[in-house]
Amino acid sequence: MKNTAQLYKAISERILILDGAMGTMIQRYNFSEEDYRGERFKDWKYPVKGNNDLLSLTQPQAIEEIHKKYLEAGADIIETNTFSGTTVAMADYHMEDLVYELNYESAKIARKVCDEFTAQNPEKPRFVAGSIGPTNKTASLSPDVNDPAFRAITFEELRIAYKQQAEALLDGGSDILLVETIFDTLNAKAALFAIDQIREERNIQIPIMVSGTITDASGRTLSGQTAEAFLISVSHLNLLSVGFNCALGAKQLTPYLETIAKQSDTYISAYPNAGLPNAFGQYDESPEIMAEQIKEYAEKGLINIIGGCCGTTPEHIKAIAELVKNYEPRKINVTILK
Repeated sequence: MKNTAQLYKAISERILILDGAMGTMIQRYNFSEEDYRGERFKDWKYPVKGNNDLLSLTQPQAIEEIHKKYLEAGADIIETNTFSGTTVAMADYHMEDLVYELNYESAKIARKVCDEFTAQNPEKPRFVAGSIGPTNKTASLSPDVNDPAFRAITFEELRIAYKQQAEALLDGGSDILLVETIFDTLNAKAALFAIDQIREERNIQIPIMVSGTITDASGRTLSGQTAEAFLISVSHLNLLSVGFNCALGAKQLTPYLETIAKQSDTYISAYPNAGLPNAFGQYDESPEIMAEQIKEYAEKGLINIIGGCCGTTPEHIKAIAELVKNYEPRKINVTILK
């Protein structure tokens, strides 16, 4: 992949900035059911409002605008609008057949905007991370309290779904594949196995970011793993980075980042929420407050990639970018790819 050497060079020199929340920005548009449908899906039999990935087809100019705002704020890496872009998640809208197109077009939008910004300033190349979300099913846990052995999905079903998504994201121009918001490591393993297959089939190097989510104060993922266990579960792979996102605010995430930063020989990423949600599900932390908390990550030398998850905006990303430019990235022993 043509930008891989540039990516490894950039990450060895400075802390890279990941973008902020896509969903938070989409909410600002107040799109109606009709807006989500656009002309193409105006007669779709099922409701589609809330299917944010679909907006890459029906409101592509809005998605492009959001990407641009994050790049203007200083992001080095932007995520594609594909968090739910698998047949597993798209089944909710009966849109499984659109999965390849959704991912391909989303990656193309992000690629176009990144290339424009890189052309304006070649010294600061911008990269596209193909977002691969966790799906709405878990391979490790039963959704039925009365039948603990039941599983709503198999590893093989997940592998097939993830492979289709990953291929489309790469075909559309992604530089990185980001397996994110992992609450069940078995799901992530299916995604990583699928990506490994593509790597072999196409004989290409694919930089992979892996980002888990600690769901509560117990310090565990939803499927019960500690931060250390999560790291061990994925560390057999040749990853660009490992880290955490979502669920907690920056302050609450610090001890778990410390745990993996001490024990990992790969780059570390973090993109926390803008604090914890309030009673109305809103995120209250201002860009200044969040940046101040992230200062601790930088001072302790914990991070190589930093961004924002739920509740974060271009203003948050700008404040974070301004802050971390004064700090060195976490040092690891790595062979830079040529």
